Amino acid sequence: MPPIHALDKTIAEAVKTHPYAPLLATMPRIGKANLAQTIGELGPILERAETCEQFIAETGPFLTKASSKSRTVAFRYATNHRARLAVTTFADNSRHGSDWAAKIYTDARARKKRHPHAIRILARA
Repeated sequence: MPPIHALDKTIAEAVKTHPYAPLLATMPRIGKANLAQTIGELGPILERAETCEQFIAETGPFLTKASSKSRTVAFRYATNHRARLAVTTFADNSRHGSDWAAKIYTDARARKKRHPHAIRILARA
């Protein structure tokens, strides 16, 4: 067996036994490779995040700052780039298998957002 196939098989077996696999495997169009990437990059963040907002801040699709007088939504540059890639890759894949995700994406595109921005909007949703 070529080394890459042996590695794929090892990753697939490891993913099956991971505690987050049953939770994340139900996500639309996640696939084996994306599931492994998602578990590897987001698993440690899920373990230490106490709130959804903390998780979103660490993965960084958007950052929302609010005070009593104003509310700002901005792109976050200082973040875990591999975790952001895992989240946005899943979001991009999910829009093909989920009507809900497809609607959010097409609504963002209808508001004249470019593809990368629309994917980050979907990831945040």
